[in-house]
Amino acid sequence: MSASDTGIREGSLLAPSRHPLDWRSAEFNDPAALEKELERVFDICHGCRRCFSLCNSFPTLFDAIDASPTLELDGVDKKVYWDVVDHCYLCDMCFMTKCPYVPPHPWNIDFPHLMLRAKHHQHRNDEHSFRDKLLSNTRGLGSIAGIPVVAEVVNAVNGTKAGRKLLEATLGVDATAPIPKFHSKTGSRRARKVAGKATEVTPSPETRGKVAMFVTCYGDRNEPHMPEDLAVVFEHNGIPVKVVEKEKCCGMPKLELGDLETVEKYKNFNVPRLKALVDKGYDIVAPIPSCVLMFKQELPLMFPADADVQAVKEHIFDPFEYLMLRHKAGLLRTDFTARLGKISYHVPCHLRVQNIGLKTRDVLRLVPDTTIDVIERCSGHNGTYAVKSRFREAAVKIGRPVVQKVQAAKPDHYTSDCPMAGHQIETGLEGMGPPEHPLRLLRLAYGI
Repeated sequence: MSASDTGIREGSLLAPSRHPLDWRSAEFNDPAALEKELERVFDICHGCRRCFSLCNSFPTLFDAIDASPTLELDGVDKKVYWDVVDHCYLCDMCFMTKCPYVPPHPWNIDFPHLMLRAKHHQHRNDEHSFRDKLLSNTRGLGSIAGIPVVAEVVNAVNGTKAGRKLLEATLGVDATAPIPKFHSKTGSRRARKVAGKATEVTPSPETRGKVAMFVTCYGDRNEPHMPEDLAVVFEHNGIPVKVVEKEKCCGMPKLELGDLETVEKYKNFNVPRLKALVDKGYDIVAPIPSCVLMFKQELPLMFPADADVQAVKEHIFDPFEYLMLRHKAGLLRTDFTARLGKISYHVPCHLRVQNIGLKTRDVLRLVPDTTIDVIERCSGHNGTYAVKSRFREAAVKIGRPVVQKVQAAKPDHYTSDCPMAGHQIETGLEGMGPPEHPLRLLRLAYGI
């Protein structure tokens, strides 16, 4: 019987579509049903193997099958299933770029959502370590470590070999991994200080012309120049910027841990405040791709019936997506005063998943005498994955092709929309300085 006779086809030419995450259902939370679905999906993955070159989940699965006595999934110890789960950091690249069996294919493979379901099972059974829970509490860590004097002490200790060895011994944070610095002068304060210069609102067909900035945990405490640069660039382009008054973590670190209940708590705090700003005529922007993705995709899939969540989804933008929409309407300034030269530009996975195209590249190449070498591969950082001793070797291996491309290009600047990915790349480079965020590069080009 042919594939056409059965209605099952090999792959699909249709656009992938995500189903809402039915995370409160009895089946989603049933261990037996979860194991059955893991077996179904892993067996299909074994027969396909197109994802072997992505994260370490797939080599872990395939190597275990190849080493089994049956050379099939039925010969694999089910403990390996959880190794596969632990290596997944929910980048969504398998769903978006590799898997031929994603919905609307009848096999209905959504590997990232299956891994999220398994991580939620681990969370409900309290199988995550204190280290994992601590590292995913980004807002809490930043609030404590960002206190004046405390920030200086934390940064000083983390900058020593002894301090890094202590972190490795106590929390399993690899001594060679990039860890962020903490700042007491927050990104929120810095952004508010430079905002407010633009007063006239000029909408375009696709933008309202004024934005509220969700600063993000990382932007607030770890790289506060990012929100400041965003505000400066947007105000320079006549886009009034308002900093969101109060915010909690977007929820992405907790999502990656499977702690969906805490994700809901953060949603209940953030979304009403963002929806109120949308109702006042603001669009929303955030300088971190993962945070934008959380409001664009993950929360809408978790809460499909929540009208406020859906309203925020419709009005949140990546900063460069927004700037290109303004350029399309003839509203972006191109009176650049500086040239940027050769740029190695890494595209983060959580930006690629948004399906908006290479807007950062498109904006930066408006700068005269500027060339952009685009690198669309995983950096290997992936949230907290790359800082954990258990995964550090795999993370370095995943990101090595990116590092090699940057090293070989010898660019004037290298950059990534994800600052954490930028620093992951930095750890593998020789004879190069730190990364520069695209917002900083654009600010340099404007000379402001």
